[in-house]
Amino acid sequence: MRSLVLLAVFIMPVMSLASEGTWSGNVALEWRDFLQSPLAGEQQGDSMSLSFQPEYYRQWNNGQQAFRFTPFVRIDGKDQERSHLDLRELSWTYVSEEWELLAGVSKVYWGVAESLHLVDIINQTDLVENPDGEEKLGQPMIKLTLVRDWGDLDLFILPGFRERTFPGRRGRLRTQVPASNGDADYASSAGREHIDVAARWRKTLGDWDIGLSHFSGTARQPLFREGTNSAGRSVLIPVYDTIDQTGLDVQATKGDWLWKLEAISRSGQGERFSAAVGGFEYTLYGIFDSGADLGLLTEYLYDERGNAATTPFEDDVFIGARLAMNDVASSELLAGVITDLSNGSQAYNLEASRRFGQHWKLNLEARLFSNINAKDLLAAQRNDDYVQLELAYYF
Repeated sequence: MRSLVLLAVFIMPVMSLASEGTWSGNVALEWRDFLQSPLAGEQQGDSMSLSFQPEYYRQWNNGQQAFRFTPFVRIDGKDQERSHLDLRELSWTYVSEEWELLAGVSKVYWGVAESLHLVDIINQTDLVENPDGEEKLGQPMIKLTLVRDWGDLDLFILPGFRERTFPGRRGRLRTQVPASNGDADYASSAGREHIDVAARWRKTLGDWDIGLSHFSGTARQPLFREGTNSAGRSVLIPVYDTIDQTGLDVQATKGDWLWKLEAISRSGQGERFSAAVGGFEYTLYGIFDSGADLGLLTEYLYDERGNAATTPFEDDVFIGARLAMNDVASSELLAGVITDLSNGSQAYNLEASRRFGQHWKLNLEARLFSNINAKDLLAAQRNDDYVQLELAYYF
């Protein structure tokens, strides 16, 4: 948090040089309906929450400099750990012809796969927002991008580590023993003040988009040890190791086919290991003589650690479909299932959305767990099937 304050002090004077900016954003009401009783009696049932994410954006000097401010807040009626405030963006950007500099708090996404994002490591996962791991906390950073004929090179200095958020004891979609928020162990004596570094080269070569990255610093995905909290209750204490991770992401566009691969090699969490996710998306354009497109997706997920992996996706197959109606309401749907090939556990996922007028958007989400093996890392969530409806107003 101290790093966030220092960055704010650095960036705020820049605003005085800018012309008038614009406000946008959304406020959303969410209803999450759990279809089964929880495994633990202390866990709550259905929940309602309210989120607010405004964004302020200014640019000046003909767009050469820009300022972005995006706070986020959620208030949850059942899980106090899910009620949280975060700074998604607070950044100043300078753009020239051959380089670009960003300083502040920002979010960066790396990757091409649909079912798992292995190479995406800059930002910490905001796990209380969504169990799929796609929501991220803002990360303090200085990012320099060099634009050259041989490709674009992003160089990162990352001060100020963000700890992962976890559902509370009364919340759903948690581990059997709740993970502690606020208590954590670090392999580095610098703890959360350890300064991480990263770099990523990216280049488009014909039909191929290639990214090669390396990260050195505090692992975003923690391991756990058993412990107790200040109230003397059993909790899992997150342990953040210092790791080195090299990643490769490749996407090939061959007509109606998209071929995708993400692969990593990581050291610092036990023995060095490799993991990968890869597959394809084949798109049927204008199905049934309509303007809609249907994408068919298949991916294989692999982790060299096998049953010792810290992810449930070590030998799994994802099969899904993406429907884009291409209408004025931007109606779309993504549905799929991940099946563990070794024990048969299945995780179903559905996401759909549709706009109403210029300001309203309705989002539907469902997560279902089926045939979950008792030894699977998803076992603690086998009774947490849910359907979620969100109505958002955009301004």
